[in-house]
Amino acid sequence: MANEKVIAGLQAIVTGLSQQADGHQIQSRIFASQGFSKLAEKYQEHAEEERAYVVKCIDRLLDLGCDVKLEAKAEAPLYKEPIEWVKHDLQVSIDGLAWLKEIVEAARDDYATFDILREYYKDEEEDMYWGQSQLELIENIGKQNWLLQQV
Repeated sequence: MANEKVIAGLQAIVTGLSQQADGHQIQSRIFASQGFSKLAEKYQEHAEEERAYVVKCIDRLLDLGCDVKLEAKAEAPLYKEPIEWVKHDLQVSIDGLAWLKEIVEAARDDYATFDILREYYKDEEEDMYWGQSQLELIENIGKQNWLLQQV
């Protein structure tokens, strides 16, 4: 049986990431309603990627003989202001990567789980780099120019 920290981590991903996927889908619709079609598309795709990782974690828990829980999720913020959302989403990635690194390390002896978590870690790291680069771009070209790029 897998280590309890890994099992708890997989369940936490199922719970937390399913909420993040819902949040990204809602943000996508908010951005679409504002005419920011590129942001809407990015966050719709992001939601779909997250749901795929949720499925992988559910399947792995089941493979390990664990029960999967449909846990309650705390309310999460949404933003109408795209730049504030990028800042928030970047912080979520930074915080999540710090936590996820511990779970990835704990799964080193379970190669199947390790591969799933390592892949998810890489994806989250790319998201963090994207957020950082967008905030740098905003700093360099200005808010209005960046917003025009998102239409």
